Amino acid sequence: MRTTGIWAMIALTTLIGSQAAASADLPGKGISVQPVQSTISEETFQTLLVSKALEKLGYEVKAPREVDYNVAYTSIASGDATFIAVNWEPLHADQYKAAGGNDKFYREGVYVNGAAQGYLIDKKTADTYHITNIEQLKEPKIAKLFDTNGDGKADLTGCTPGWGCEAVINHHIVAYGLSNTVEHNQGNYAAMIADTISRYKEGKSVLYYTWTPYWVSDELVPGRDVVWLQVPFSSLPSEQKNIDTKLPNGANYGFPVNTMRIVANKQWAVANPAAAKLFAIMTLPIADVNAQNLRMHQGQASEADILNHVNGWIKAHQATFDGWLKTATEATES
Repeated sequence: MRTTGIWAMIALTTLIGSQAAASADLPGKGISVQPVQSTISEETFQTLLVSKALEKLGYEVKAPREVDYNVAYTSIASGDATFIAVNWEPLHADQYKAAGGNDKFYREGVYVNGAAQGYLIDKKTADTYHITNIEQLKEPKIAKLFDTNGDGKADLTGCTPGWGCEAVINHHIVAYGLSNTVEHNQGNYAAMIADTISRYKEGKSVLYYTWTPYWVSDELVPGRDVVWLQVPFSSLPSEQKNIDTKLPNGANYGFPVNTMRIVANKQWAVANPAAAKLFAIMTLPIADVNAQNLRMHQGQASEADILNHVNGWIKAHQATFDGWLKTATEATES
């Protein structure tokens, strides 16, 4: 028994020593990371997936700070924050450039591809009045169909100030001659869209802006419950002004298809090649984000729930996840 106990102690000591050595070899050991994201809770899934990968590389990752996008980019540029996992390109082009652009930020690779945005109305109203293009809302009689407060204007459930989409919507209202007939309602998007869905369920006409990935299009399904409206021509503000939003099939919904990218402080990324490589190679299918967002909408929205979703995704894609870590670690050896 005594001999067995000695060997057990030696084995345990060896295991602890090897674990300590492995920890010491991790590229992120002793380095702290501060993620940031917007107040959209559905962004937490994408953010925590990156955080989990960084933790496996040895980094000490703090809980994400929720700030508006302008603050996120200025914080990363100044070094007060490390990264954001939801840089919408080109939607956030103005914020990105204003905070320093490529001189201040590291941005390589595409994290989530195929993010769409646009305007929708309920299918019943669209079919009844043959509405296919937002320009038709210049007609007071058409606009009045979507009036919720009696002022004669169409009420558009729009975008929270600071998100970037509000600037595009405001630009569109002027460009398409809708200033006299359409009101862009801004505020807490979650509350506004909940009210919009309630009105739809009451059989009322609805007009709203939304994006994917997000749960709204699982609740109000395009083609079944609602339809996307096209725009008469491409027109975007500021840094996006030269972008043609027409799709290869000729349809034009007013917004380019966006990608979501990981943006980090450039100086920090240069000093941390393993993390930089990780940021460049991580990819997340948009269908997986949609599915997770829907689970949140169905009630699994606590911090513990979202963390379970992240851990579940990693377990289901373990080989991919481990491959990211291996490639990232190898970046420190080159």
